[in-house]
Amino acid sequence: MELYHYLLIFIVVIIHIYIVYLEMILWNTKKGIKAFGLKDKKFADETKVLAANQGLYNGFLAAGLIWSMVLKDTNIAIFFLICVCVAGIYGAYSTKKIRILYIQTIPASIAILSIFL
Repeated sequence: MELYHYLLIFIVVIIHIYIVYLEMILWNTKKGIKAFGLKDKKFADETKVLAANQGLYNGFLAAGLIWSMVLKDTNIAIFFLICVCVAGIYGAYSTKKIRILYIQTIPASIAILSIFL
Protein backbone atom coordinates (compact mmCIF):
# COMPACT_ATOMS: atom_id res chain seq x y z
CA MET A 1 0.00 0.00 0.00
CA GLU A 2 1.09 3.53 -0.74
CA LEU A 3 1.26 6.31 1.85
CA TYR A 4 -1.91 7.97 0.54
CA HIS A 5 -3.81 4.67 0.98
CA TYR A 6 -2.81 4.66 4.63
CA LEU A 7 -3.89 8.28 5.00
CA LEU A 8 -7.32 7.66 3.46
CA ILE A 9 -7.86 4.50 5.50
CA PHE A 10 -6.70 6.33 8.63
CA ILE A 11 -9.32 9.03 8.01
CA VAL A 12 -12.02 6.35 7.92
CA VAL A 13 -10.57 4.84 11.12
CA ILE A 14 -10.70 8.21 12.91
CA ILE A 15 -14.29 8.76 11.79
CA HIS A 16 -15.27 5.36 13.18
CA ILE A 17 -13.44 5.83 16.45
CA TYR A 18 -15.36 9.08 16.88
CA ILE A 19 -18.62 7.29 16.06
CA VAL A 20 -17.75 4.66 18.69
CA TYR A 21 -17.21 7.46 21.21
CA LEU A 22 -20.52 9.10 20.31
CA GLU A 23 -22.51 5.87 20.42
CA MET A 24 -20.92 4.27 23.47
CA ILE A 25 -20.14 7.28 25.67
CA LEU A 26 -22.09 10.32 24.53
CA TRP A 27 -25.33 8.75 23.27
CA ASN A 28 -27.61 10.17 25.96
CA THR A 29 -25.81 13.49 26.40
CA LYS A 30 -26.75 16.73 24.65
CA LYS A 31 -23.99 16.20 22.11
CA GLY A 32 -25.06 12.61 21.34
CA ILE A 33 -28.73 13.52 21.14
CA LYS A 34 -27.93 16.35 18.72
CA ALA A 35 -25.47 14.31 16.64
CA PHE A 36 -27.98 11.53 16.02
CA GLY A 37 -31.12 13.66 15.93
CA LEU A 38 -32.76 11.78 18.77
CA LYS A 39 -36.16 12.99 19.89
CA ASP A 40 -35.32 13.49 23.57
CA LYS A 41 -33.22 12.44 26.57
CA LYS A 42 -35.76 9.81 27.64
CA PHE A 43 -35.53 8.07 24.27
CA ALA A 44 -31.72 8.29 24.39
CA ASP A 45 -31.70 6.72 27.85
CA GLU A 46 -34.00 3.91 26.70
CA THR A 47 -31.86 3.11 23.65
CA LYS A 48 -28.42 3.56 25.23
CA VAL A 49 -27.65 -0.18 25.28
CA LEU A 50 -28.61 -0.55 21.62
CA ALA A 51 -26.42 2.41 20.72
CA ALA A 52 -23.48 0.95 22.64
CA ASN A 53 -23.88 -2.28 20.69
CA GLN A 54 -23.90 -0.28 17.47
CA GLY A 55 -20.78 1.53 18.65
CA LEU A 56 -19.05 -1.77 19.31
CA TYR A 57 -19.63 -2.84 15.71
CA ASN A 58 -18.21 0.44 14.47
CA GLY A 59 -15.21 -0.27 16.66
CA PHE A 60 -14.76 -3.63 14.94
CA LEU A 61 -14.74 -1.86 11.58
CA ALA A 62 -12.04 0.51 12.81
CA ALA A 63 -10.05 -2.41 14.25
CA GLY A 64 -10.25 -4.27 10.95
CA LEU A 65 -8.95 -1.26 9.08
CA ILE A 66 -6.11 -0.81 11.56
CA TRP A 67 -5.32 -4.51 11.13
CA SER A 68 -5.15 -4.04 7.36
CA MET A 69 -2.68 -1.18 7.80
CA VAL A 70 -0.48 -3.15 10.20
CA LEU A 71 -0.37 -6.11 7.82
CA LYS A 72 -0.12 -3.82 4.77
CA ASP A 73 -2.85 -5.94 3.19
CA THR A 74 -5.06 -4.23 0.62
CA ASN A 75 -7.47 -7.18 0.48
CA ILE A 76 -8.30 -6.83 4.17
CA ALA A 77 -8.57 -3.06 3.75
CA ILE A 78 -10.95 -3.42 0.81
CA PHE A 79 -13.12 -5.90 2.73
CA PHE A 80 -13.51 -3.59 5.73
CA LEU A 81 -13.95 -0.50 3.57
CA ILE A 82 -16.75 -2.26 1.70
CA CYS A 83 -18.30 -3.15 5.08
CA VAL A 84 -18.17 0.54 6.02
CA CYS A 85 -19.82 1.48 2.70
CA VAL A 86 -22.60 -1.06 3.16
CA ALA A 87 -23.16 0.09 6.77
CA GLY A 88 -23.33 3.70 5.60
CA ILE A 89 -25.77 2.94 2.79
CA TYR A 90 -28.00 0.90 5.08
CA GLY A 91 -27.77 3.53 7.82
CA ALA A 92 -28.81 6.28 5.41
CA TYR A 93 -31.65 4.15 4.04
CA SER A 94 -32.97 2.96 7.40
CA THR A 95 -32.76 6.29 9.21
CA LYS A 96 -33.62 8.45 6.20
CA LYS A 97 -30.58 10.64 7.04
CA ILE A 98 -28.51 11.24 3.93
CA ARG A 99 -25.61 12.72 5.92
CA ILE A 100 -24.58 9.19 6.92
CA LEU A 101 -23.55 8.70 3.30
CA TYR A 102 -21.28 11.73 3.53
CA ILE A 103 -19.81 10.74 6.87
CA GLN A 104 -19.28 7.01 6.29
CA THR A 105 -19.80 5.90 2.73
CA ILE A 106 -18.03 8.59 0.75
CA PRO A 107 -14.71 8.53 2.67
CA ALA A 108 -14.65 4.72 2.51
CA SER A 109 -15.51 4.79 -1.20
CA ILE A 110 -12.70 7.24 -1.88
CA ALA A 111 -10.27 4.97 -0.03
CA ILE A 112 -11.44 1.97 -2.08
CA LEU A 113 -11.09 3.87 -5.33
CA SER A 114 -7.59 5.02 -4.37
CA ILE A 115 -6.54 1.39 -3.95
CA PHE A 116 -7.90 0.36 -7.34
CA LEU A 117 -6.71 3.39 -9.30
